[in-house]
Amino acid sequence: MSNISRYRLVCTLSFGDIYGQIIVWLIVIFLSLASALALMGASKPIYAISVVGLILVLTLPFLLFAFVTTLLNHIELNAVDPAASRSKTPTSTNPNQRPVQAAG
Repeated sequence: MSNISRYRLVCTLSFGDIYGQIIVWLIVIFLSLASALALMGASKPIYAISVVGLILVLTLPFLLFAFVTTLLNHIELNAVDPAASRSKTPTSTNPNQRPVQAAG
């Protein structure tokens, strides 16, 4: 566990990476709402509610899977040279300050 300080965890995820996923899911939701309104007009409200519920239940796991895999694809673990990282860090004016360390 002492080697964890030699690595840096970086997340490079941006909004543009998930933008297309959000747009596709919104299109699916709007299409399901349109079909529900059509079924409401056909005097079948039970079918309308069940269609919207079914589409939400079926699409949410896929949306969650897409978000999680996109996030995991944008997490990087970079090796850091301790000598190079010490030379780049600014010196503190307060001698009592210590760098933040992970608990555990």
